[in-house]
Amino acid sequence: MASNSSPKRSRTVVLGTGAGIPRKVLTNFDLEKMVDTSDEWIVQRSGIRERRIGSEGESSITFTTQASLAALEDAGLAPEDLDLIIMASHTPDMTLPSGSCLLQGRIKAKNARAFDLLAGCTGWLYGMVVADNFIKNSPDFKVLVVGSEFLSNRLDWEDRTTCVLFGDGAGAVVLTGGGDGRGILSTCLRSDGTQWEALTMLGPGSMYPITHEFVDKKLHVVRMEGNRVFRLAVPALEEVAWFVLTDAGFAPSDVDWFIPHQANIRIMESVAGRLGIPMEKVIVTIDKYGNTSSATIPVALSEAARDGRIKRGDLVLLASFGGGFTWGAVLIRW
Repeated sequence: MASNSSPKRSRTVVLGTGAGIPRKVLTNFDLEKMVDTSDEWIVQRSGIRERRIGSEGESSITFTTQASLAALEDAGLAPEDLDLIIMASHTPDMTLPSGSCLLQGRIKAKNARAFDLLAGCTGWLYGMVVADNFIKNSPDFKVLVVGSEFLSNRLDWEDRTTCVLFGDGAGAVVLTGGGDGRGILSTCLRSDGTQWEALTMLGPGSMYPITHEFVDKKLHVVRMEGNRVFRLAVPALEEVAWFVLTDAGFAPSDVDWFIPHQANIRIMESVAGRLGIPMEKVIVTIDKYGNTSSATIPVALSEAARDGRIKRGDLVLLASFGGGFTWGAVLIRW
């Protein structure tokens, strides 16, 4: 899926950004006391030094609410101004009702439609593309797109290959139509369901319902073949990045900021290197927050926009890769 439009045509613009981050910090040195690992081993293989973990009494809705209200405030809008809420998550508060409906009720966005979207770590970026298409048809639409994960209770804290990688948190943006040449310039989405076994969280579901055996075998936790994911992710991210840049008439050298999915610093460095984008132009938050799955890009985007790194007129490239497998890219004129 791709889109390209003339500067005179209404485009989807970002009105506001926000993040919801747990206060509890879990450092690599804390993990050394929990599992057979070390700070040096984790940093060398992932770039992560610490991550944020939800505390007792907190859940996904805690951080989606924080991120959403922050994005609305940044946009200068009230919750009742929203027409649509899209929430990307594979760790929602509950299966029914959807996380987006819980969020709608929590923030009192009484005029919004709401639905969830499941596409692994690429979910928030998929949500951006869906919102972009809504706004193309209705430029006055105001859409909240949230990526939220509460992964700390879906990890095997005895498996050092996965438990050191992930954290909790949420990020959000508010989108609408605009006509001044800014906004989403091009989008690209991909998927390949033949490689699904390399990154899984098997249940509960109809294939793996909740039983004593399900719990004993830890089928509810994240399992990943890291080397296989690395080999798939790097060329996939490079391909979609080139697609949106070429589609919009740009080269990698035109990019002001590159925000890749914050899964592994080596993946980020490899993709940036293949594109010829210096790491000085890459927004990195993995060292502080770990991999928050669908929340990584909106959290990083919010931080960079709010601290002044991303400025009006900047060309911003977003790209993500996740379980499914799914991957994609979005190019924005800020």
